[in-house]
Formats: sequence, C-alpha cells, structure tokens
Amino acid sequence: MSRYARQIAVPGFGSGAQDRLRTAHVLVIGAGGLAAPVLQYLTGAGVGKISLVDPDQVALSNLHRQTLFVHDDLGQPKATAAVNHMQRLNPEVSFVAHNVALGPANVADLIRGVDLVLDCADSFAASYILSDACQPLGLALISASVVGMAGYCGGFCCTAPSLRAVFPDLPDRMASCAEDGVLGPVVGVIGGLQAQMAIAVLAGLVPSPLGQLVTFDADGFRFGGFRFDTAPEPESYFDFIAADDFDSQDFIIDLRAAQEAPLAHPNAVRAQVSDIGPQGPLPDTTQRAVLCCASGLRAWQAADRLAAAWSGRIVLAALGKEPFN
Repeated sequence: MSRYARQIAVPGFGSGAQDRLRTAHVLVIGAGGLAAPVLQYLTGAGVGKISLVDPDQVALSNLHRQTLFVHDDLGQPKATAAVNHMQRLNPEVSFVAHNVALGPANVADLIRGVDLVLDCADSFAASYILSDACQPLGLALISASVVGMAGYCGGFCCTAPSLRAVFPDLPDRMASCAEDGVLGPVVGVIGGLQAQMAIAVLAGLVPSPLGQLVTFDADGFRFGGFRFDTAPEPESYFDFIAADDFDSQDFIIDLRAAQEAPLAHPNAVRAQVSDIGPQGPLPDTTQRAVLCCASGLRAWQAADRLAAAWSGRIVLAALGKEPFN
C-alpha cells in the first residue's frame, strides 16, 4: 500500500493533490515549537522539498515544546538537527538546512523558487519582512504566532491581503515566549493548523485558507477567526532594512542600551523612544532616518513618534543584541 494512501482517499484530495505536494518546494522559517508539527506533517504528507531556516542551537528550555528534538540534540544547530530527524521520517522528501537568520539582506534569495512560505519564527520583524517580500511576488505566506495560552494562524499574500493589511499597527507591548511563557500543546495546535493550511494551498483544496485567520485560546478552549479578503493594504509603512544597507548619510538612532549591543553604526547615536518626537533630534530634509533596536518594536514605536514631526523617509532595523546582516 502507498505511504500516502490514507490522504489520497480523502474526498476532494486524490492523486492529483498528492502529485502537487510531491512537486512542491516549501520554505519554513524557524525550527522551533511551531515548526515541530509543521515539519512532521509536511514531511509525512510527502511535500517534495523543504528548506528550513534557523540560526539557533537546541537549548534545554526548548524541549518542552519543540518536540522535533531530543536531549542528545542539545547544542546542535536547530535546522541541521531537525532535517536529520525528518530525513528518517520520510526519505522521499529532500531537505536543505540554512543555519542562518532571516533578514532583509537574504530574504529574496531564500524565497526564490519556492511555492509556499511558512512563518514559524519567534520574531514579529521576520513576519513583516516575509510578508513584504511575498506580497509583490504573489507568493503565499502561512504565518502564525503563539504566546502563553493563545495564538493565531493565517493565510496571507498571493490571492489574499498581506500581513500588514491585517496587522497595520503594533501594540504598545509585544509578548514573547521568553518573558510570558508558552505551553507546548498550544504551540502544537497552532502548528498543526499551519500544516493544514499549507497542505490545502499546495494541493489546491477549496475553500482556500488564504484570507482566513484562525485563533485559539487554550485558557477558555475556544477557537475563533475571520475572513479578511477585503482588508485594505496600508498606504504607507516602515520598511525593515539590514545593517549592511546603512549609509553614512543616514540619520541613525540606536534605541538599544549600551549594555545590549555596540552602536549599530559609527554615525549612530543612542536614544530612548521617549526622546524621539517634535522636541527631539530631527533629520535633515535630505536624510533617511534609520531607527534601530533589538526586535524592531522600539524602532517602530519611535518611527511613529518621528513621523508625527517629520515627513521624510523612515526605515527600521531589527538588529538583535549584536548587529547582523
């Protein structure tokens, strides 16, 4: 009996959908908790090629939710370790491991030639970078996020509006797994939804998950969601750029404290978000404003304040604790 007999037997799926999976190339960003069910289900389903991007190494605190890994994987590159496990699950699937961070400098190369992108990264900046890259190419993006007891999963770009259309603004505070915690089964539920959406897009199932957002609140055991097919794209937004894209003529503000990282550029000056605005330093009319921080959150907050006082071009850089490209 065929490895894929049970899914081929599903009404509306069939051998044609299986053939589409077999010839597909999927890019997965992040090899953490969301990627654990995503990779296992896509590998099991027979997706032809999976490229995996993650710069981190397996840590002990990962193991309660990142169920791809075992204790012996500690200290190993996540992307490499995950691929090693998945190759044993299904030798018919080919894999490529990229032990690098996604950023504005490499996103175009990473998405080139793929049929679908899955955002499993623990980074809101990565989500926007991916959406900005996928939208003009008509490339479908399945993006998800989980913190604590809740999360969401949605199908963006291609025939649907972008992530920015649904989330044009940021909250005052972005939660994170490190600060707010996360339960493993919640990640599993959302990651399973990502895998299902991905298979539906690749196989051409109807209705399409593109334009659909699904939410899950484990605290109350409630699912929710909505369609966003007609959500308008924002008229303007702040692009993310890489450190290599800084120019000596830029007006560069580094919002990280000295103990977080060295200055992002020799011409950069340190400031806090509260320093930015009508009473703070303003660029010349001929300059580009570059606002830098670790995650992108403070940079975006500062950009909103600067835009209220200055009409020039503003870009963001999410540099982490050390500058990266």
